Amino acid sequence: MKPLSFIIIGSGWRAMFFVRIAEKFPEQFQLKYVLCRNEEKAERIARKEGIKTTLSEAECEVARPDFVVAAVSKDSMFQVTKKWALKGFAVLCETPAGMNADELTGLWELKERHGAKIQVAEQYTRYPVIAAGLKAIGEGKLGEPYGVRISAAHDYHGASLIRHMLGIKPGDGPVRMRGKRYEFPVTETDSRYGAVTDGSIKQWNRECIAIEFMSDRSAIRKIAYYDFSGVQYHSFIRSRHLNVQGRDGEWNDTVLRYIGENGLPVKEPVLPYLDPKYKGIETDELRQIASQWNPYLELDSDQDEYAIASMMLDMREYLEGGKEVYPLAEALEDAYTWILMNRAVENPQEAVWSENMPWHRKENLKR
Repeated sequence: MKPLSFIIIGSGWRAMFFVRIAEKFPEQFQLKYVLCRNEEKAERIARKEGIKTTLSEAECEVARPDFVVAAVSKDSMFQVTKKWALKGFAVLCETPAGMNADELTGLWELKERHGAKIQVAEQYTRYPVIAAGLKAIGEGKLGEPYGVRISAAHDYHGASLIRHMLGIKPGDGPVRMRGKRYEFPVTETDSRYGAVTDGSIKQWNRECIAIEFMSDRSAIRKIAYYDFSGVQYHSFIRSRHLNVQGRDGEWNDTVLRYIGENGLPVKEPVLPYLDPKYKGIETDELRQIASQWNPYLELDSDQDEYAIASMMLDMREYLEGGKEVYPLAEALEDAYTWILMNRAVENPQEAVWSENMPWHRKENLKR
């Protein structure tokens, strides 16, 4: 089977994840071009990575990739995705898919009215340590999950995890939120580019939001407490946590507690789960991570690259048979939830309610 070919629109930090994946797995992926905005950056990336770069959209079109990766800034994501989808290319876009309700609705209309092939690279549920916990929930070990406390991922990523942990589908019912934004000082210790040891201190926002999933506007079914500060992504003195509770058990970071078949309590470690379907993108580093229990919730770059690469692999099934990698309706719901979360922390005295959105129609949620 020949490798899936793709081009990358964008040349920033996130785009380089896709570059590295293509370099690691040449039997799976063929990167044809990275489309850059200026010649200096194009030359620098080509020289450093040993890949083809271009400033020409026409050159990318002539290459006829199997799909296009949109890895541009948040503000540009919708327009870039729309442009390449209307050119007739399947697009795997980075998160968030859109910045406001009009953009999200616009993407849904592109799919519904124009048959545009758009998928969103919302990868957090595919981190092996997260996938293991979600697998336990799917097996019914917790019973029906009804409560989440999460301090592990920001904005739309957090929304995605909350929905999957609670088994919430877009359009399941109204959502009510209340939130507040705080600011606290934190000593810098780490960054995207390595350790920070100069003792510098930075003010970081922390957002705390109660999210209630309702049966109707008066009855609460499930609840999530979101609590996150961006410093948690890169810090040696800040950790990340999650807790999911159901009638019969609890998933807490990397430990499961539940009632066993004999009615006695069970406590077991959550070992990262590697789906056999993606055997071709396992690395020695990843297998080492998955073979040992870690008491801390580690969401490292090895798991991140694996999660993204698995989505890229699934683009083959999407292109050949239409099976969605991450259903567009769910990705739009994640971004819409993020919009509501922002509204909640900006209006701390008010309850923020969701509204019915086009992708909430039940007939559009069939897979």
